[in-house]
Amino acid sequence: MELFGLMPSGEVIDSYELTNKNGLQLNVINYGATITSLKMPLKNGEIVDVVLGFDTLEAYIESFDLESAPYFGATVGRFSGRINDGTFSLNGKKFDLNKNNNNHSLHGGNKNFSQKVWKIENVNEGKNPSITLSYFSPNNEENYPGDLSVVLTYTLSEENELIIEYKANTTEDTIVNLTHHSYFNLDGHESDISEQELIVNSEKILETTNENIPTGRFLNTANSSFDFSQPKKCPSKIDTTFVLEKENEFSASLFNKKNNLKMAVYTNQPGVHIYVGGNCFNTVKGKENADYHSLSGICFETQNFPDAPNHEHFPNSVLKKEETYHHKTIYKFQSF
Repeated sequence: MELFGLMPSGEVIDSYELTNKNGLQLNVINYGATITSLKMPLKNGEIVDVVLGFDTLEAYIESFDLESAPYFGATVGRFSGRINDGTFSLNGKKFDLNKNNNNHSLHGGNKNFSQKVWKIENVNEGKNPSITLSYFSPNNEENYPGDLSVVLTYTLSEENELIIEYKANTTEDTIVNLTHHSYFNLDGHESDISEQELIVNSEKILETTNENIPTGRFLNTANSSFDFSQPKKCPSKIDTTFVLEKENEFSASLFNKKNNLKMAVYTNQPGVHIYVGGNCFNTVKGKENADYHSLSGICFETQNFPDAPNHEHFPNSVLKKEETYHHKTIYKFQSF
């Protein structure tokens, strides 16, 4: 553990490092429960940092003022993705959320989980090293109902998996949709992803409006530009939710031919939202003075569907007060 920086309030932000037996190394800060680096050793002895990020706390804080906040490595909540008009109804009552994306609520609102100081609950540095963080979101935070208690564990398995597990409980019925927002680049965070190959195990995407709000309709991917059943180069622009039919099966993968590094994604969530980007508009410098641009990385945001509370036929996003929300996602790395 080492000091990463101080919040404007004076709260201490620390950085924690975990390393598995193979040398896969994870760095996490308790600001936004954010992954700042993930260094994977290759077969040839080189080490590649496969996620985008910043060197300073100030840069992470400042990035939320960019015209499009990147959310590098952050934990997103209470509700990832967009909610149409920032409103939803629950148990006959209408809730008006803070709007931070056109006329909509995105990724939990103005001061969301990605900008909160999380509490370190436990660090295990032995076999399958892990770190557990928690956040308590009080009733009416960003106008969401219920006190929500979230516990998040990052684990590095001995099989070079980054395992992310979330659990949440609430004091009254609420809506929850948590996700992880790392931008991956298997060629290193200073490169671009245009030559890396994408596979998505999905036959349908969510149709959206020009403001990226789901219409409620599903579109078949077959014979379309969204058909990634066979390896295709990463698209230069994508911001799309792919429907996953089966829990915990292979969801998506990324492969970099330059260094023979592959990442596969598995999740128990009904969707994976794929987004290419990372642009910091030459305003905030990335790690090691990198200039991040619109092709710097690709996100695999495993989650429920955006705007799920407003579509009855979408998977249920309501967490009842006697239930536990459970989300598990695995990013598995292989060097060939």
